[in-house]
Amino acid sequence: MAFEIGIMTFGEITEDPRTGAAPSPRQRVRETIEQARVADEVGLDVFGVGEHHRSDFVGSAPSILLAAAAEATERIRLTSAVTVLGSEDPVRVWEQFATIDLLSAGRAEIIAGRGSYTESFPLFGHDLKDYADLFREKLDLLLRIRERNPLTWQGRFRAPLADADIAPRADGATLPIWVGVGGSPASAISTGRLGLPMALALLLGPLTFHEQTVDLYRESAAEAGHDAGALPISINTHGYVGRTSRQARDVMYPYFAKGMAENNHQRGKGLLLPRAAFDAQSSPRAGLLVGSSQEVIDKLLAYHELYGLNRAIIQMGFGGMPQKEHLEAIERLGTEVAPVVRRETAARVGRAA
Repeated sequence: MAFEIGIMTFGEITEDPRTGAAPSPRQRVRETIEQARVADEVGLDVFGVGEHHRSDFVGSAPSILLAAAAEATERIRLTSAVTVLGSEDPVRVWEQFATIDLLSAGRAEIIAGRGSYTESFPLFGHDLKDYADLFREKLDLLLRIRERNPLTWQGRFRAPLADADIAPRADGATLPIWVGVGGSPASAISTGRLGLPMALALLLGPLTFHEQTVDLYRESAAEAGHDAGALPISINTHGYVGRTSRQARDVMYPYFAKGMAENNHQRGKGLLLPRAAFDAQSSPRAGLLVGSSQEVIDKLLAYHELYGLNRAIIQMGFGGMPQKEHLEAIERLGTEVAPVVRRETAARVGRAA
């Protein structure tokens, strides 16, 4: 597959560290749809919305936001980033995303994950001690729903299905389902065994953070009889594309640091990130995709060479970055970065073939 580049958002509602003002939920929702529209117009490949069930995010119902984005766009793929499958009903997830697929003429997909934010589990009546088992069982059901209809199925955590008609079906032959992996070896191995695409999440750390994860994924896929080299891999990370290296870091840092302190995982237990630490995470050997267009191109090509990636999804604007700066970065990503990365990765693949 050709190399794909996209963006994602959590829709944070965060006080601006410069002005002290916070956007209203209505403003943030409308800005999310505008980001999708601009990403589509500048030629990006993927737009994703993350799922969080707290008042400092507007993404508690990503499928509704993606349905609205389907009507505002023409070409871009629309994905969850991620669907916290352990606290969801796979039947309802399928129905929602198959509907998005119909609205968008076949552009919907699901990235299913365990979720690093766990507030949805008690909210929907699930016990966190069942965290891993819930995900395994519900992923199994979601995949079975994709494979056949009607469906008979039985598990531990949901009422059984007896010759159930689950509709609508996807617009095309299938609905892509990726698995989001944060670095757990067990998650990488199980995803490889299933032969599913893997979306790697990298918050902070070195560029090489996921080397073992990718190796385990491909080894387990090959052992299970899958063509490991043909399975897509994505990197999902934070970043910002600026006019210059310095401008990109100066714009991104205060908002990213604010988001890490206030929106990250459990409220009141966020990560304090000094500027020096942020700059270190922006260096060529670290994971953040922040800098000038050329710097971001170089790092994406480094990711491609290291992991054999097929896709990169960048979360630009984390921590409530103003829409003007956010849209400027989306435009640079689509017009200055993506064409070069696609061309260079295609040439690499051609030489290897």
